[in-house]
Amino acid sequence: MKKALVIGATGGMGSALVYELIERGIKVIAFARNERKLQRFFGKEELVTIQKGDVFHNLSSSVAGAEVIFHAGALPYDQWQEKQEPFMECIIKATKENKAKLVVVDNIYAYGRSKGEKVRENDEKSPHTKKGKIRLRLEHLLEESKVPYLLAHFPDFYGPRAENTQIDYLLQSIIKNKKAMFVGNQTIKREYIYTPDGAKALVELALCGEAYGETWNIPGYSGISGDEFLSYIREYTNYQKRVGTATKTMIRLIGIFDRNMKEFIEMFYLNEVPLFLDGTKYEHRIGKIPRTPYKEGIKQTIDYMKREKTGNAS
Repeated sequence: MKKALVIGATGGMGSALVYELIERGIKVIAFARNERKLQRFFGKEELVTIQKGDVFHNLSSSVAGAEVIFHAGALPYDQWQEKQEPFMECIIKATKENKAKLVVVDNIYAYGRSKGEKVRENDEKSPHTKKGKIRLRLEHLLEESKVPYLLAHFPDFYGPRAENTQIDYLLQSIIKNKKAMFVGNQTIKREYIYTPDGAKALVELALCGEAYGETWNIPGYSGISGDEFLSYIREYTNYQKRVGTATKTMIRLIGIFDRNMKEFIEMFYLNEVPLFLDGTKYEHRIGKIPRTPYKEGIKQTIDYMKREKTGNAS
């Protein structure tokens, strides 16, 4: 791979992918809607071509010889029902027209409820939420498309530039020394992935020709409770305030006034009965999954957020 295009390049996983690719000497077209953010993140990177764009309008003309298209783009929850399938169809069309390969960043929604064991790629997918059913339909679109693709399931993100995530909202409040809220029961263990780890694993997949035509699981470091997560944050920031718990009832009330929070309610079950990914397939066929310990990942994330706050982030 000499050149790639990253859709959603200003997002958490998208930006991590850009930096992982250029670290390997691969040229990147960073594609996103927000040009100011693109410039802030990548304006000084020689191997990055910044491309302000919209998947629905100018994606195909922006590919410009990229051999692989990384789809790390996201749509607001309240647009999923109407726009997710057309969004994927535009990406598939651009992939075909440019004779490229397609690598898709996905979440765990299509797996549905946890049955108590780590899920493998060949486990039956029986989503019970509308968002899970939409994600499964997108997988089917890829299978039907005949494009060379691979799809990777990830747990929740945290890391530099991973904004609009549950952990990001928590850290933003803590760094400002404001009252912070943790979503869900703080004693329940959940899984998170440090975005630079996810990007490393995904680029390794993208470089393996035999990985295409399949779905893959890329798990995080391990399970961690909110209490444990907060203990690392407090150790590094000396944050002393009590951290409250955002319950389902609280989010439902907020959802009366906020459409995206209203849409989040159906996914709250993942905070109550978390689902964990099995990465055995990846490790048997690709290699060791990068796994940064939470303590170090949290430190790196907070360091980045502090630098960004002072205008020194890169």
